[in-house]
Amino acid sequence: MEIANFLHDRYRRHNQRRQEHLATLGLPLAGRTVLEVGAGIGDHTSFFLDRGCRVTVTDAREDLLGHVRARYPEVEAFALDLDAEESTTGLPRHDIVYAYGILYHLARPDRAIERLAVLTGSLLLVETCVSPGIGVDVGLLDENASDPTQAMHGTGCRPTRPWVMENLKRHFPHVYNTRTQPWHEEFPLDWNAPATSTTGLYRSVFVASRSALASDRLLEGLVDKHTRE
Repeated sequence: MEIANFLHDRYRRHNQRRQEHLATLGLPLAGRTVLEVGAGIGDHTSFFLDRGCRVTVTDAREDLLGHVRARYPEVEAFALDLDAEESTTGLPRHDIVYAYGILYHLARPDRAIERLAVLTGSLLLVETCVSPGIGVDVGLLDENASDPTQAMHGTGCRPTRPWVMENLKRHFPHVYNTRTQPWHEEFPLDWNAPATSTTGLYRSVFVASRSALASDRLLEGLVDKHTRE
């Protein structure tokens, strides 16, 4: 499978800015069991390995998991298609489920959140493309299934932030938006009047938790105006 789209400098820069931001949130990440979904070729995996976590990696494309296994032979890797009619993974619960960059490549993100909630012991970490707006809309759209960075079955979505928040709250007692945004132009600072994105993409970060979290970087509910720090 051609993986050139994973290797562009812009793609790597985007990954770096997202994980820099995650590291500032004051979350209990070290030494946990982590389920990484939609892992691609494993560009995010070392973030958790370096923190002493036991990581299980999944992706819908078996060819991509081959790259993960070659890079990180100590990591368990399983095929998991979150848009499949039935989930037959048999995966156990993990302390943390890491779902960065996957939700918007799904045709049934509501069902995916439900499935991921079952696998989450403590924290579900979500970063996703969204559509600006105050409605509760899922925003389905076509994607190129032949591109391994896009939707497996050719249908993705651009849900509004209220849609994401509402669906996470169905499964978790505490759902947070972040007060800060990553240092990247796809993450707006003002959702009331978001600056025009040169890529046409707008992104947000959510933390869903089984217990209340004490971090000044998190706010239960949606944040309309962010900072960068």
